[in-house]
Amino acid sequence: MHTFYDRLIAFYRWILGLYPRRFREAYADEMLLVFQMQLDDTPSLDLWRSLGIMWRELRPLPVLLLNAHLRERHVNMEFDGEIRAAESDPQQLEQIYQLARRNDQLATFRNALIARYQASPDNVLLAAWYYRLQNGAEDAQKSTRPANWMIAVPLSIITGLIFWALSDVENLQVQGLVPHLLFWWSPIATISALIYMAVTAGARHVQVAVLGLSLLTAAAYSILASPAFGPDWATEQYLIIAAIHIPLLCWAALGIMALGKQSTHADRFAFLIKSIEVAIVAGLYLLAGMAFGGITVGMFAALSIELPEVLLRLIAAGGVGLIPVLAVATIYDPAASPAEQDFDQGLSKFIATMMRLLLPLTLAVLVIYLFVIPFNFMAPFENRDVLIVYNAMLFGIVGLLVGATPIQGNDLSPELQRVMRRAIIAVSALAVVVSIYALAAVMHRTLQGDLTLNRLTVIGWNAINIGILVSLIVTQLRIKPERWIEGLQTVFSRATIVYVAWTVVLLIVPPIVL
Repeated sequence: MHTFYDRLIAFYRWILGLYPRRFREAYADEMLLVFQMQLDDTPSLDLWRSLGIMWRELRPLPVLLLNAHLRERHVNMEFDGEIRAAESDPQQLEQIYQLARRNDQLATFRNALIARYQASPDNVLLAAWYYRLQNGAEDAQKSTRPANWMIAVPLSIITGLIFWALSDVENLQVQGLVPHLLFWWSPIATISALIYMAVTAGARHVQVAVLGLSLLTAAAYSILASPAFGPDWATEQYLIIAAIHIPLLCWAALGIMALGKQSTHADRFAFLIKSIEVAIVAGLYLLAGMAFGGITVGMFAALSIELPEVLLRLIAAGGVGLIPVLAVATIYDPAASPAEQDFDQGLSKFIATMMRLLLPLTLAVLVIYLFVIPFNFMAPFENRDVLIVYNAMLFGIVGLLVGATPIQGNDLSPELQRVMRRAIIAVSALAVVVSIYALAAVMHRTLQGDLTLNRLTVIGWNAINIGILVSLIVTQLRIKPERWIEGLQTVFSRATIVYVAWTVVLLIVPPIVL
């Protein structure tokens, strides 16, 4: 009976987790105490009495949740009008800031003030606040809230079960060419992550519905439009390209959810850094899951027991489905803006240090590689696999430069900043040389043959990444040395828009034009 009692309490705690965070902080403890008193006052806590108690609690739950979330959204302030009225009154502006702190709306205040400063850059008071917020001098606390596991775990289980249902890759295929799972895994995982972010932050539920429906529509469009290509080889090319690029579209949806309506270059760059951290944590979860799955299968094999395919798919696909939401919950706090996340401790610090240590190694490899190229100059012109390596290298270098760029320069000495800046410029310059060489090889193969969708995709991504690296170099050569970090963040934040735009083009245009 004691175990049954504990399970009822745990289930009610999970229900309380559905309420907005501010509501939970104010009322959750009292509601849990009242529920425990109801259980304690029940003479004999059998199944039927417990069901009666749960029915009384669950019956008004939808209305209570809706009202709580609507009140949460109504309480939120935008601060635009308040900041505009106080832009010449230091005391009033400080009071607005303190009000934002008390209501846990520092991100909204920060975005509104930065937007107002960008509209009035000559205002001395707004300029002082802008640099105070940008440089982290304000005493706003970094995000230290625990992950909302009461929401993350059920969403992960649901996602895993959906992955399991789609994991029969032999029978569930698009046009008999590509498994359905490759198209639907990222929208499904992203929708679960969006729900987690919305419930934890207590806002933007309509936006979750719009973004989720858009992602499902994009995946459905790719599948339904694929027959327009005619031959199986052309259809398979488009389906593979769509399956590769839909996750990038899902990443953009997470960015829209995290950044909101107003965002600065610093916010978008912070989201980039957190995206890298989430991806690395997901990889660590995957390694742990593979070890667990291998041990599980091995233990049964040692007893000469062969698990049926349906259970093997549950372990494999279902286990992978658990990872996305858990990775987001581990790293990201949806209640804070990307710029207000914690970048100074734990895994964040490790990843930043690792990326910076890889800079000189990458520079050395590129220098050696440029010396080796003349001895086998025609390799990428004749071998498609070499071109694939070059393109993967280019994406890897862009990711390395993003990860090595500091959020702020406070934790780096001026000497180290100068060395890092020069290393980043040098790596970018050498990568441009190698990338132009690879692009020339792709163009040569295209002129010798046909402009296939695969080649168009590679040419586009090559051109975009070369443009990003060239823009980075030019910006660093023109900008003042003390603003080099801001210059890097601006280039990378603008690059995200180009990435998403090219992804949308590749998904929508080919079925219509080609």
